[in-house]
Parts: sequence; structure tokens; C-alpha cells
Amino acid sequence: MKSDNESEEKYQAVGSFIWEVVKIVVLAFVIIVPIRVFLFQPFFVQGASMETSFEDGQYLIINELGYKQTTLGLDSKLLTIKPFKKMERQTVVVFRYPLDPGKFFIKRIIGLPGEKIEIKNSRVVIYNRENPEGFILDESGYLSKSVKTNPDAAISLKDDEYFVMGDNRMFSSDSRVWGPVPQEDIMGKVLIRAWPLDKISVY
Repeated sequence: MKSDNESEEKYQAVGSFIWEVVKIVVLAFVIIVPIRVFLFQPFFVQGASMETSFEDGQYLIINELGYKQTTLGLDSKLLTIKPFKKMERQTVVVFRYPLDPGKFFIKRIIGLPGEKIEIKNSRVVIYNRENPEGFILDESGYLSKSVKTNPDAAISLKDDEYFVMGDNRMFSSDSRVWGPVPQEDIMGKVLIRAWPLDKISVY
């Protein structure tokens, strides 16, 4: 028979093991949850609107830090943390679809807040304070010369709106169809393409 001391040591060992597991779980929760909520989020590409830059089924990591508007509940009060980083033109972003916030889209930013965007003869012209006469946007870095941007259109953006388009212009539902994206709907920008392995990239 085991002595009382041996039984007590056994229970202490089990208790110590359980306590260590609890501490690991709590620590993981404290570290991982803020990262998922405030810093990075996984995103799967669905559809062909961003081909050939990003293809259906690819796994991306989205950087939300400074780009996503976040609302926290503190002592029965709501605290809204506004984005403190500005999106750059031609950055690829993930955002809530303005007509159905439960859906997430991935597109490329073409027009920035306060600008006027004109699509004419398959070219994108940007009008802003620095370029009141407008300049033709160079999209050669992600569009082939054969890609056509249609239809002709013109839109002026408010101070909290972005104009976005998919790289696969003929098969993209974007700001040409349903208008600009409010700043508050933007979740973040593409940071890493993590899958497939042969196409891993950092942006």
C-alpha cells in the first residue's frame, strides 16, 4: 500500500501539471487573441476578381494594425479607435462589402479620399490637390496592356472614401458598380501570401 505521503505527492504533481496547463492556455489566450483582433487576420481569396495578382483559394495574412477601425467596450462605454495609418494608392486591401457588411472583398485601392477618379478610353485619370489637371495612373505593374478598364465613368470621393477595383477588370464587381468604400469598412492591407508554398510573398 502507498503511504499517505506518496498519495499526497501524487495529487500535488497532478495539481501542479493542471496548473501549468491552465497558465499556458491563459497565456496563449492573452497573446493570440489581441494579435487576431488588432494585428493580423487570415483571409482566403474567393473568386477571380484579383487574377492574376491573387488567385482563388490562396491564403493571405492581412495587416490590420493602424488601418482597421476598432470599437471596444470599456466600463459600459464604447471606445472607438480610429485608423492612424493612411492607405497608399495601389495597395491591395480587404474590406467589408458596403452593400453586405457580412461579406469581405479584396481589391486594389485606386482613388484616395478627396480625389476625383475618371475612367476614360480604358485609362484611369486621378485629379487631386497636387494634380488639379489630372494624371494618368500607371498600372503596368499589375495589369497587362491588353486589359481594358470599362465603362467610362467619373466619381468624386469624400474625405473618408476610397475607390477600389479588381485587377481582373472584366470580371470584378467593385467601385465602378457599387461605389466607393468608406474608411470604416477597411480591415487592413495584404501583408503575406502564405499559400500555396511556391507563391509565398511579402507585400
